[in-house]
Amino acid sequence: MTWFFIALSSAILSAFAAITQKKILFNRGALEFSFLLSIANLLLSIPFFFVINYSHLNTINMTVLLVKSIIGVGAFLCVMTALKNLNISSALPLLALTPGFVAVFAFLLLGESIKNIEILGLVFLIAGSYILESKSIKDILFPLDIFKKSKYYRYILLALLLFTASSVMDKLLLIRLNITPLALIAIQHFYFAVLFAVVYLFYALKLKLPKISLKGNDIWWIILISILTIGYRYTQVVAVSIASVALVLAVKRTSVFWATIIGGKIFNEENLLRKTLAVLFIVAGTILILRD
Repeated sequence: MTWFFIALSSAILSAFAAITQKKILFNRGALEFSFLLSIANLLLSIPFFFVINYSHLNTINMTVLLVKSIIGVGAFLCVMTALKNLNISSALPLLALTPGFVAVFAFLLLGESIKNIEILGLVFLIAGSYILESKSIKDILFPLDIFKKSKYYRYILLALLLFTASSVMDKLLLIRLNITPLALIAIQHFYFAVLFAVVYLFYALKLKLPKISLKGNDIWWIILISILTIGYRYTQVVAVSIASVALVLAVKRTSVFWATIIGGKIFNEENLLRKTLAVLFIVAGTILILRD
C-alpha cells in the first residue's frame, strides 16, 4: 500500500497548490503566473540535475518527454485560465471527469467494452456534474450544458483530454523508456520553463503586455506554490512507477474534494454544501471506473 499513501500525498499537495494558485490569480494573468511559476519550478529543481543518472537518457525518451511537456503546458494553462475565471469549487471538480471521458472514447473509438461497475461509475460522474452546475430541476435536463455556459468550461474540457494523454505518457516514460522519476520531473521543469517563456514572449510582443512587476508577497507565494507543485508532481510520478496509472489517478483525483471544501470556504463561495456533495459523487465515480 506504499503507492496509496504516496498518491494520497500527491492529492493533498495538489489541493493546496490549487488553493494558493487561485489566491494569486486574483491579481495576475494566467499566462504571466504560469510563466513565473515555471521559472520558480526550474530554479528549485536545480539540485535534481546533480543526482540524475544521465546514462538512462537518450534521444527517444527525451523526445517523448518534450512532447509530454508540450501537452502539459497546454493543460496547465487551460486549468489556470479556468481557475482564474471560475470558482475553485466549480472548476476543479470537473477535472475528475477524466476517467469518464477515457472510458467513453475507448468504447466509441476502440470498441472496448464497458463493465457494469464502470457504467455505474459513469452514472455517478454524470450525477455529480448535474449537482455541481445545476441551479434548478430544469437545468438537469441538459447534462452537457456546463460546457456551453462559457468558454472557460471548454478550457476544462480541453485540459481533461490533455491530462489523460500526459498521464499515459508518464507510464510510458517510467516503465518502457526507463527514465527515473527524478529525471522526469527535473527535465520536464526545464522544458516547461523554456516552453512557457516562448509562449509568454510571443504574446508579450504581440499584445504589448506590460513588464512583469513582483512584490515581496508575490515572490513568497510563487515559491510556496512551486514547492507544492514540485511535491505533487514528484509524488504522482513515484506512485505511477509503483502502481497502475488508473489506481494512482483514482487517489489523486480526491484532491478536488479537499480543494472544494477548503478553497470554497476560504474564498466564501456559494452553494458549498451542494458542490461538496457533487464532488463526492464525482470522486466515487472516478474510483469505480478506475478500480482494478
